[in-house]
Amino acid sequence: MSISKSEFGFFRGYKCWLVTLTNSRGAVARLTNFGGAVVGLEVPDRNGVNADVVLGYDTLQEYVDGNSSHGALVGRYANRIGGAKINVSGREYRLSANDNKVNHLHGGFFGYNKRVWTVDAMDGGDEPSVTFGYVSPDGEENYPGTLKISVKYTLTNSNALVIDYTAVSDADTVINLTNHSYFNLKGAGNGDIKDHVVQINASQYTPVDELLIPTGKLAFVTGTAFDFKTPKPVRQDMDNGKLPNGYDHNFILGDPGVMRTAAEVCEPETGRVMTVKTDKPAIQFYIGIGLDGENGKNGKKYNKYAGLCLESQFSPDTPNKPQFPTCVYKAGQTYRFTTVYEFSVR
Repeated sequence: MSISKSEFGFFRGYKCWLVTLTNSRGAVARLTNFGGAVVGLEVPDRNGVNADVVLGYDTLQEYVDGNSSHGALVGRYANRIGGAKINVSGREYRLSANDNKVNHLHGGFFGYNKRVWTVDAMDGGDEPSVTFGYVSPDGEENYPGTLKISVKYTLTNSNALVIDYTAVSDADTVINLTNHSYFNLKGAGNGDIKDHVVQINASQYTPVDELLIPTGKLAFVTGTAFDFKTPKPVRQDMDNGKLPNGYDHNFILGDPGVMRTAAEVCEPETGRVMTVKTDKPAIQFYIGIGLDGENGKNGKKYNKYAGLCLESQFSPDTPNKPQFPTCVYKAGQTYRFTTVYEFSVR
């Protein structure tokens, strides 16, 4: 087990670092304080051979220029807010309409994925960890309140990447932080993820309109393309015509604050298994529909469906859907959640 830090480059005069965590089993996580992003995650297959299972880039400039949020921490509100507006404590706030010029997506034009975070702590102990911090000032992207954020990444000896989120605002605000890693358990850039076998422990999902804003209703997954209660290949209900374009949908897990196994992904060829645990109330399943052949790590192209995301979150448009569990945090109230991506073999 070890931890190291090396220079990754500069962004607007701020130094960016690449922090490498290695556990006792030889798994490796590489992280940068630019966007708080997971740059790489090397875990073994059933033969003990490591591969990097997270999509990303080789250089800082590619992270600066890229628009896919590879591996990044996303906020102040991850996912979409309809009409790019929220109401907090009786006051309306107009947010950046950076999604179809109508809605708000992933914190706006200059969200947390494009910010330089501080490296607040590094621990090279038995399970190495790094903690990134960011202070989002009152009025940034027109969100109310100065929000102090701390995100700790820990690489455990069970080959899990644990993400602990903590945030406190000095005024009432909405908070919804997530990590936007794209996973391909065959290895980043090694084809698509359509044959990955997915299980999502959710009996309901949020139907959306043509711009992917939830209607406000909850629908049962049984008998639909969204039924992953029993494991099935990603391609199954794409190939049979139920959902030809694939998935960019939010699944309901339960009450916030209750740790549960949200999903499991298995890649049959390598035997790699990823188990996702979280105490957040929902999870977005996205299969890289918007990837369009950009250059990724080691000269590989990331085409459509090159990776899948399982983003723990509050449901999209929660600020405008009072029937969803609230994401409004009062001044001084602590936002605290944990998401775990654990890797094993089968």
